[in-house]
Amino acid sequence: MPTPAHTSIAEIVAAGRAILATEGLDGLTMNRVAEATGVRAPSLYKHVSNRAQLVRLVATAVIAEVGSELDRAATTGDPAGDLRALASAMREFAQRDPHGFGLLFQPLPAESSLDPAVYAAAAAPVLRVTGELAGPDRALVAARTVTAWASGFLRMELAGGFQLGERVADAFDYGIALLADAIGAHSDRTEHTTPTR
Repeated sequence: MPTPAHTSIAEIVAAGRAILATEGLDGLTMNRVAEATGVRAPSLYKHVSNRAQLVRLVATAVIAEVGSELDRAATTGDPAGDLRALASAMREFAQRDPHGFGLLFQPLPAESSLDPAVYAAAAAPVLRVTGELAGPDRALVAARTVTAWASGFLRMELAGGFQLGERVADAFDYGIALLADAIGAHSDRTEHTTPTR
């Protein structure tokens, strides 16, 4: 009698992650993951109760991966340089894994929703760098501004939305450098403004 195939949460998440990267969120099904891990669907259900939990596990892995890449990128010691490095790391991730990138900004069904701490951990490098540029009181608004610009730019780039020639990378570098300068300059003005009575 053959030994039944076994799998683990780590193998399931790795298989789901690979399926997401090639087939997108719609392709991430219990049957596809069972097939990729070499087990029957009932064996998969011993580890993952349903597709909602599978999506949650894979999304958590994607966001943690992005957070780690951002953390490794922001090491120049110069806040403006770190912001440019963060943006470049995000662009590299988006180009390497468009489906994973899309998942970062896609609302998940309520039953797959993630713990806010997962997002907070991934955002920590961005908040640290924007806090250094803008000051701690403006770290979150600066981080949201940068994230909104970068995600919008990258979605347009992935969709082939820039059709007027020249290097798209130059526009991306220009935009993030402009944002870094503006955030730093705004912080300087705020710090040196004397309140009027």
